[in-house]
Amino acid sequence: MKNQIIHTPEGVRDIYNKECKKKLLIQKRLHRMLHLYGYQDIQTPTFEFFDVFRKEIGTIPSKELYKFFDREGNTLSLRPDITPSIARAAATLFEHEEVPVRLCYMGNIFINHFSYQGRPKESTQLGGEFIGEDSVDADAEMIALVADCLKSAGLEKFQVTVGHVDFFESLMNEAAMDAKTEEQVRTLVSNRNYFGVLEILDTLCVNQKVKEAFEHLEEMTGGIEVLEKGRQYSLNTKAASAVKRLEKIYEVLKAYGVEEYITFDLSMSGTYGYYTGLIFRAYTFGTGDAIVKGGRYDHLIEKFGKESPSVGFAIVVDELVNALERQKVEIPIKDDNTLILYDKKKRMAAISLAKEFRDSQKNIEMMKRDPEQDLEVYAQHGRQNGAGSMIYLEEDEQIYMENLQNGHKKILKKKGE
Repeated sequence: MKNQIIHTPEGVRDIYNKECKKKLLIQKRLHRMLHLYGYQDIQTPTFEFFDVFRKEIGTIPSKELYKFFDREGNTLSLRPDITPSIARAAATLFEHEEVPVRLCYMGNIFINHFSYQGRPKESTQLGGEFIGEDSVDADAEMIALVADCLKSAGLEKFQVTVGHVDFFESLMNEAAMDAKTEEQVRTLVSNRNYFGVLEILDTLCVNQKVKEAFEHLEEMTGGIEVLEKGRQYSLNTKAASAVKRLEKIYEVLKAYGVEEYITFDLSMSGTYGYYTGLIFRAYTFGTGDAIVKGGRYDHLIEKFGKESPSVGFAIVVDELVNALERQKVEIPIKDDNTLILYDKKKRMAAISLAKEFRDSQKNIEMMKRDPEQDLEVYAQHGRQNGAGSMIYLEEDEQIYMENLQNGHKKILKKKGE
């Protein structure tokens, strides 16, 4: 029992000191970029009624939700994804809104991964939602905003992979598979195992054109030229419309000047079932999963009572920070604290000095010195906790300041003065 109390459960951990400061700095930069695009903050509850995340909504399997009960016996769930919460709130708070609404958020999500493979069960998401407009402009704004957010965080090498749910869904519909086979094919495609897909198709009575489209699916990943291949293997108007939409989005992205970060993947089908059109993910070096996931969800909000086409994204902040660290991108946190160390008899003078500094918006940590403790112990404490300097008020009236980074000392008040 004692070990359970002092250790965190599997999949969660403590974040503190410089790591925490770096994460908060990245969050601040991302948040600022969302505000620059005109997005307004919204906070939704950490837990909701279970129905907000039910299977029909299209989030994650029920078995991966953290579920519990309230006093009235209602089933509640920790949020595994913030978008359904935003959709639920938008359906009520903006029920009569006739113009588009831009919302941004930041919060933690909780997923009880069925197969734990080093993935965190709690992570921080920061994202934006463009609610109330189905347009190429809205889609392009989302992708451009993602690129600008990642650049503002300090990331230089990344790609936003863009697809459209309708293209892949058109192939699946034309193949006319049963539910079990369809699930197998989706898994194989997501794992890039196209040989496995073709083996399954060989056992089915699939039209030759459909089979050819699946055979060339792995070639439909890359630059803008991929869309030409997509047009060639569009089996119906739904697929052709999807490709045309992506072409229009790309033209707008060129106006934003972010086309160098864009690649296309027509095999994308989406992690969440509520995606209906545009879908995108951002990848970079140093992390095995996407650092951004997003897409269009035109029918999600109507499940809560309001018809409202929408598009949005979520940045996985923890993955982004890890990637920055592994790429050795400097996250310039400041040692902006000052440690005031004082002998017992200098308490009042130390409090007065600390108040003066705080009134000037300077961060001050106060600490009374143990006469038996070496001064270097306090200096080391300061270095570890973000203090750039230490001011020591000695009992014999001398006051000096030490730069904790280079060890230089400066006398502020000599004995007898």
